[in-house]
Amino acid sequence: MELKDLRYFTEVANYGSFTKAAASTFISQPTLSKAIKKLESELKVELFERSTRTLTLTDAGEIVLRQASKILGATDELSVLLDDLINLPTGKIKIGIPPLIGTLFFPAIAKEFKQRYPEVTLELIELGAKRIEQLVEDGQVDVGIVVFPIDNGKFDTTPFIKEEFMLYTSPKNPLAALDEVNLQQLKDELFIFFNREFALHELIINECQKAGFYPQIAYESSQWDLITELVIAELGITLLPKSIYRKMDHDAIKMVSLSSPPMWELGFITKKERYKSFAVRTLLEFISEGDK
Repeated sequence: MELKDLRYFTEVANYGSFTKAAASTFISQPTLSKAIKKLESELKVELFERSTRTLTLTDAGEIVLRQASKILGATDELSVLLDDLINLPTGKIKIGIPPLIGTLFFPAIAKEFKQRYPEVTLELIELGAKRIEQLVEDGQVDVGIVVFPIDNGKFDTTPFIKEEFMLYTSPKNPLAALDEVNLQQLKDELFIFFNREFALHELIINECQKAGFYPQIAYESSQWDLITELVIAELGITLLPKSIYRKMDHDAIKMVSLSSPPMWELGFITKKERYKSFAVRTLLEFISEGDK
């Protein structure tokens, strides 16, 4: 059994797609499929359920994923320890980042960090915040950007930004004419949500329940721009952070303030008691400086 085959397997499992995993690992899809078949042959089990429309792990696949994550995390940590020991002038940080956060905030951070520390390379892994949290815990990524609150018993945290949510709706919806709405006014509306891999999914549901109702979810997506297009098509409303509005067509979609709005608090997390490389420590110090 080779480490690269385990790494290919975890990429397919994380992305739920051979196509996306092939793009992430920069190898062809046939090569990736061959590596998975080889691993299945060596382990004498099937790792993926291939008879369904979506790619899912078998029970054996779930066990292999947990153990492979631990193996790869330990291997990556060994490389970091040795790199720091011999004082290499370069470093690489694997960062787990949800797509919406990447769209809104990360390019500016990455640009300034690269200007100050050109010797450090940032490798981005775009997944939902819940999956990123698991990857940090397993040691597959060095740093994750997630939505707080987080389990402080498992992770060290560096707060990053706090922002209020707003209502986004079609201009034809009567709500668009209001200066402010409260969540209770939305109980009869159809909502468009991020899917369950995203922390925002659970956050909005919890806020609606605090307001006395369970939201009627018409559509779920992993892409903020598709959510926006569904709102423009008058198929529902959505709640998103205020800063996303600068990415939208202001004639096609309206932003309305919420009274007592839910808050979106973001932060960087690292696994407690895991060795932090010079590169990772530098990034966290850089973020802390910007938060002051």
